[in-house]
Amino acid sequence: MKLFIDTANLEEIKKANSYGVLDGVTTNPTLLSREKSEPMAQLKKIAEIVKGPISAEIIGLESGKMVEEARKLSEISSNIVIKIPCTTEGLKATSMLSRAGVKTNLTLCFSSSQALLVAKAGATYISPFVGRLDDISLEGMNLVRDIRLIYDNYGIGTQIITASIRHPLHFLEAARIGSDVATVPFSVIDKLMKHPLTDIGIERFTQDWKKLQDNL
Repeated sequence: MKLFIDTANLEEIKKANSYGVLDGVTTNPTLLSREKSEPMAQLKKIAEIVKGPISAEIIGLESGKMVEEARKLSEISSNIVIKIPCTTEGLKATSMLSRAGVKTNLTLCFSSSQALLVAKAGATYISPFVGRLDDISLEGMNLVRDIRLIYDNYGIGTQIITASIRHPLHFLEAARIGSDVATVPFSVIDKLMKHPLTDIGIERFTQDWKKLQDNL
């Protein structure tokens, strides 16, 4: 499973990238607005750090406007992926962009029917939002399971990005289900390698080694 970081913060991206396991970045208008920087310039800086896919979201609501924005965003870097909402207009834009060879990430996916239709339109990625479904008392990971089943049934190549991940268990469940990608905030990435028994073991080894040295 590929690991993307869900942020537009350069320091978080640099730190996660230093771990040697980062495959890409996802951003959205909210994340970019937090950085107090011109969005296109910020995306260009991100592309200089990470060589994998970088999702940049359009804000237009009409398909023609979406395609126009997508072309401008694609000029930033060859690894920019256009993030488009799962709407009828988004479906139209995805079809047009797919025919033009532009990679797309269909976002705000909350149903399997959305996932199937955008795949038929040629979406490169689909992003089911598990955390937001959990927020309204639905099990978000069930959507990922359904999409995985449907895509496997028909040999669909659209990659599943498990998004809106809130904690390490979401990450683990995504891997169990067979999600192609998990996009994770830095706060969760930072927890993935932490375990209290690891810390206890390191402390014990350190203490025992010190005792050995003191007795030599």
